[in-house]
Amino acid sequence: MLNHYGKTAAFTTKIGLCVNMRSLPWYVQANPDSFFPRCYGLCTKNEKQEFLDDFRRTAASSILKWVVSHQTCKGKLKSKQEEDSDRDPGHETDTGTTEAKELIDLSKQLIDNACKVCQTYLEQQQHVDIDTAEDTAEDLTEDEWNDLTQQYYSLVHGNAVISNPRSYLSQCQALLNKITSINPQTEIDGIRNIWIIKPAAKSRGRDIVCMDRVEEILELVATDHLPSRNKWVVQKYIETPLLIYDTKFDIRQWFLVTDWNPLTIWFYKESYLRFSTQRFSLDNLDSAIHLCNNSVQRHLQNADDRSPLLPGHNMWTSTKFREYLQHRGRGAVWSSLIYPSMKRAITNTMKVAQDHVEARKNSFELYGADFILGKDFKPWLIEINSSPTMHPSTPVTAQLCAQVQEDTIKVVVDRKLDRNCDIGNFELLWRQPAVELPPFSGSDLCVEGVSFRKAKKQLTPMSSFPLATPLLSATQLPKARCPLVLPDPARGSSGVTLPQTWRGKDKVLYCAFPACMQLSAKWSYSPRRGPEPGGRILPCARHLQLTDRPAPWPAPAQTWPSERSPLQAHAPVASPRGKAVTSSVLQSLRAPGNSVDSQGARYHVPGCVCGRVRPA
Repeated sequence: MLNHYGKTAAFTTKIGLCVNMRSLPWYVQANPDSFFPRCYGLCTKNEKQEFLDDFRRTAASSILKWVVSHQTCKGKLKSKQEEDSDRDPGHETDTGTTEAKELIDLSKQLIDNACKVCQTYLEQQQHVDIDTAEDTAEDLTEDEWNDLTQQYYSLVHGNAVISNPRSYLSQCQALLNKITSINPQTEIDGIRNIWIIKPAAKSRGRDIVCMDRVEEILELVATDHLPSRNKWVVQKYIETPLLIYDTKFDIRQWFLVTDWNPLTIWFYKESYLRFSTQRFSLDNLDSAIHLCNNSVQRHLQNADDRSPLLPGHNMWTSTKFREYLQHRGRGAVWSSLIYPSMKRAITNTMKVAQDHVEARKNSFELYGADFILGKDFKPWLIEINSSPTMHPSTPVTAQLCAQVQEDTIKVVVDRKLDRNCDIGNFELLWRQPAVELPPFSGSDLCVEGVSFRKAKKQLTPMSSFPLATPLLSATQLPKARCPLVLPDPARGSSGVTLPQTWRGKDKVLYCAFPACMQLSAKWSYSPRRGPEPGGRILPCARHLQLTDRPAPWPAPAQTWPSERSPLQAHAPVASPRGKAVTSSVLQSLRAPGNSVDSQGARYHVPGCVCGRVRPA
């Protein structure tokens, strides 16, 4: 049994989870934006542009949120000013003068531009813009975007105000309602536009920072020259988390995978909460406030202004948390919303990653998922850790870590022998129906049809032969098989015709024939092969035996035409009876590459691919 799977980076690294969660709709009918805060990799140009567009849209919607919430804040501020005026009338004038000098009055054009951006976003999400030409789209210019961003910074950080935005209240509220209906992350976005920047493949909270200015985020990525692919991931920070005694916390939830085909997931019923050492505040983006990772918080001291009701070791069990909810009148929310939503998020994530993981049998692995609850008790998946820590750093982990390890052995080992054995606090979350993989034995392709062959060129008859020219060497002869010289009654005789006046009785001539030549059907065929005395295999030769009839030797042919093909250039050679003629034949055949026997009647031409032929 092995306690790790291969190729799990698809969900155990920040960049892997960021990229693969976008494919969730292809596997499950679920929206990843409903449980996973949107994120982007900042090492490609396209990803940077998508992040920049998202940051700008979030800034525009935050301006609308400011307008809606400003009426309540303005009423509270007015009440406070009236109380101060009753105590010290002079103080009201000074305060008003001071605020007028410190705060910048922004133009209402900022609200118009923000509404324009949000309306364009809605049209894109509802696909209304598909019939609109690109050149007619009224997008903001780069200078207008820069102005909007800088004014937005001043507005949300309290350095500027918009006078009398009441006339825009209904329009802003209507747009926000439409955005909320299509974007499930509108509530967690807040109005500060804070993003958390993480190294793509690091753990234990190392080098994680929070930022709320886009130029600083892009500058951080641009100044990092380390040769690492997908170095940074930026994820939307949850600005409205659920707080316990004004302190942020997250949940570490274990789950066990015992098989990837079929996918088998076990969910642990117990989990634990990790608190921050500092009180929560968006005015300070220090990691001590916003990162609840125990690797970060264990090096910090608890703040003096933090609630004494929180434990000094900064951990709760899930049982303690359920008791807390029960005292607050929300005891049912754990079983009705929090626990089922975490199980659903884990199942969907594992289904996406299934194709990327090495599905090895006799293996298992325990993972630790981190969740943050929103103000509405909705859990948001932050990341999944391989090899979660089992160090008993606190009384809570000392109890739970030992228990989860023991229960893991029960599921992995004991259950193989007894399906009904005790499995502790694990429960079967998902078991996929077995998927039979088709056997793969390599490519097995078959081509069917009728082949087309190029028609062979018919050779013209030749009545005379250039005996004065030496025979071609064996290397110039075509390399072909002897069956081509077999007689073919359907095609008739070949294009080569021997003069009938050539006579002979006992003279046999060996001559090289082209492999593609066809001989007459009245000639017999018998192969002749044998080794040369020197060890070389002799090629076959044609044997021509002529009838014993006197006839004159034909006149020598002229020079071969240059346009004649090599196959036409090879001609059979015969030796008629007679010493004078025989000597002339011998003169022609005694060329380099040809050989003559002792009687001067048998001629061997190397390279011939043929058989023995005698007249019928």
